[in-house]
Amino acid sequence: MKKHFKRVFTISDWMEEENWLREQNKKGLKLCKLNPPIDFVFEECEPEDVVYRLDYKNTKAAEEYKQLYLDYGWEYCGSCFGWNYFRKPAPQINEESEGELFSDNESKLKMVEKIYQTRMLPLIAIFFLCLMPEISRFIQKTSFNPADIAFMIFFGILFVLYLWIFVHSGTKLNRLKKELKK
Repeated sequence: MKKHFKRVFTISDWMEEENWLREQNKKGLKLCKLNPPIDFVFEECEPEDVVYRLDYKNTKAAEEYKQLYLDYGWEYCGSCFGWNYFRKPAPQINEESEGELFSDNESKLKMVEKIYQTRMLPLIAIFFLCLMPEISRFIQKTSFNPADIAFMIFFGILFVLYLWIFVHSGTKLNRLKKELKK
């Protein structure tokens, strides 16, 4: 039997997502599919401690990429918005490094920088090139019709959402970059 869960994880919440997926597996629900943007599909299984890891490539995983991880005991679970999902039973992990996709901080740092380049910078560009001019135009108006008010509410909601994403994701990614550079 399949179960669907709706969950939202931002670009900086992949570690929380990994932990959540692990907890679902311990409850007897194994990830079987991802439907963008927020639908996780699980199938029932025997409860088991399984470590999940995400790798950001901004592309769907190529066969040789999947095979590389398979050679190290990682099962490929799928891709969603450039994130590639892998899992490995916890009992197969003998050393801490076997429970990680990346063997060094430099590789993790490169992933964080790729997230900045391919996700954060486009969000900032959209914010300043699309949202800010519209909000500025509405502020300068002297009279408003109902359509103007509806658009203003819409752009106001987008403004707050973008601001939250910048603060939340930017703060977490910057903190992680500092930790990885140590």
